[in-house]
Amino acid sequence: MIDFSKKKLFLLDMDGTIYLGDTLFDAAPDFLAGIRAKGGRYLFTTNNSSRSVTAYVDRLRRMGIGAHAEDFLTSTDALIRDMRGRYDDALIYAFGTRSFRTQLCDAGFRVTDRPEDGVSLLVCGFDTELTFQKLEDACILLGRGVDFLATNPDWVCPTSYGFVPDCGSVCEMLHRATGRTPRFIGKPEPEMALLAMERCACRAEETVLIGDRIYTDIACGVNAGIDTAFVLSGEGVAEDIARFDIHPTEVFSGIGEILRRMRDI
Repeated sequence: MIDFSKKKLFLLDMDGTIYLGDTLFDAAPDFLAGIRAKGGRYLFTTNNSSRSVTAYVDRLRRMGIGAHAEDFLTSTDALIRDMRGRYDDALIYAFGTRSFRTQLCDAGFRVTDRPEDGVSLLVCGFDTELTFQKLEDACILLGRGVDFLATNPDWVCPTSYGFVPDCGSVCEMLHRATGRTPRFIGKPEPEMALLAMERCACRAEETVLIGDRIYTDIACGVNAGIDTAFVLSGEGVAEDIARFDIHPTEVFSGIGEILRRMRDI
């Protein structure tokens, strides 16, 4: 059982955890306010690399949640951190949205959207602007043997009407076509959780990760050695625990149930 009275840092997934599509879950405002009221800190940690942090801030504000850039940590942040020192001078093909490419450029990397001879690294993110040309370019580059990184292995992204293919599904297509598999940077790897604790100066026992996917969110927390709360308000179902053999600390129907637990402390 999670002792929420000892938690100072709450790492919150977004899609399927705080909102679904354009609908904020009813308990979200009180839940976030409750964390602040107890002197805690929350960070929105998302594998979705299709939007910039500014876009997420604007989206939450439209939903009535006051948010700032420092409240977010994305898989693109983790990707940029991983690339530092290794690909500083590389010409990089960015397979993703215009926002994804802009973030990489703003971080100081040389980025192209053409499979030029000088490209030495292919980076793939969740691409809501996917075209067949990008798939063809990626196959050309992977056939040449360039390095291959991807932001996240999620198969699908939840929406108000169901699901759409996420970065993991696109990478699986590329694997089927070329035999190449990327090194994934975001959840379930522990880097995002470790970076969050580093930024907020919190220890593992003071941190909890809350998310709706066993194979990314919960696995990230398990790999980072922190408590995890699996919420059944998005993609994940209870049967996923046995299916993936990944065990959260606790399972909740959603953040509303967690809020009730926190109020009982």
